[in-house]
Amino acid sequence: MATQLDSLPSLLLVRTTARRGRKAAKRLRARVTVAYLRLRNLTARRCATGTAPVVVSMTTHGDRLQTVALALESIARGSTRPQRLLLWLQTPEQFRTTPPALRRLERRGVEVLLSADYGSHTKYYPYVASVDRHTLPLVTADDDIAYPRNWLALLTDANRRHPGAISGHWINVIGPSVDGIADYATWARARDTAARTANFAVGASGVLYPPAMLQELKAHGTGFAAACPNADDIWLKWVALRAGIPVRQVRPVPRHFPIIPGTQGEALMHTNVGASRNDHWIRGLFTAEDVAVLTSSAARHRMD
Repeated sequence: MATQLDSLPSLLLVRTTARRGRKAAKRLRARVTVAYLRLRNLTARRCATGTAPVVVSMTTHGDRLQTVALALESIARGSTRPQRLLLWLQTPEQFRTTPPALRRLERRGVEVLLSADYGSHTKYYPYVASVDRHTLPLVTADDDIAYPRNWLALLTDANRRHPGAISGHWINVIGPSVDGIADYATWARARDTAARTANFAVGASGVLYPPAMLQELKAHGTGFAAACPNADDIWLKWVALRAGIPVRQVRPVPRHFPIIPGTQGEALMHTNVGASRNDHWIRGLFTAEDVAVLTSSAARHRMD
C-alpha cells in the first residue's frame, strides 16, 4: 500500500505533463492551420460553395469580424461544400466595413448578409425566418473555430443515415439530479452515436438541423429573446425536445476543433458556463414535464 501511495505524485506529474503537452501541440496545430488559411484566402480561386444539399450559417460580432474569414475559409476548403454558405452581420457598420478577406470570400460565393441583432441566435434565426418551407438541412457553425476538411462530410453523411435526427460533432448528455436537471458543468460527454432525447448538441463544433426542426424553430419565432437571449444551444434543445426530435453524435468520441487564436476575449462561454448562466436559462425555460422526459431518457442512458 505504501509503495502505491508513494507512486501517486509521480503518476499525477506524468498525467499533468502529458495533458500540458497535448494542449501545447493543439495550440501549435491551430497556429499552423491559421497561417495556412490566411494564405489560402489570398490565393484560392475555387468556389467556396458546392453541391451538398445543405446550408451552412454563422454570425460574428465585435473584433471577430477581423478573423471570421478564417472560419469561413476552413469550411470552403472542405471535402464537402454546402450549396449556400452564409455569414450574418448585425450592424450596418459591420456591413460597410467588411475586411478584404471577407470580400475575397464573397467573390467566391459566400453570402454576407445584414440581419437584425438576435444575439447568438443570429447564427440560425435569420435564415430560418427567410424560408417559407424548409426542405434542406441547416448546419450552424461558430466564428472562432477552424473546421477540419471532413467536418461537413461527416454531418451530411449522418443526415443521410438518420434524416430525422439532429446530428453534431460534440454532444453532452443531460444529467439528472434529485430535484431535476443537474448543473450544466457536470453533464457527461456522449461516448456513442445513439440518438437520445437526453443528448444536448454543443454548437461550437457544428450541428446539423433537419428541415422538420427548422419548421419548428420558424413556428416558435423570436420566443428565445425572452426565454434565453444569449443561450442559443439551450433554446434549440428545448424546441427539439418539444418537437420530439432526438440528438445524436456523428462519431463515438466528441470533438472540439481548434480555436482560432485571439478570439476568446468576448466568448459567451465565460458567462454561460463559467458564471453558470446556462443553469439560469434552463431553470427558467424547462417545465416540470420537460424535466421528467429528460431525466427518464438520461436514466435509460445510464442503464445502456
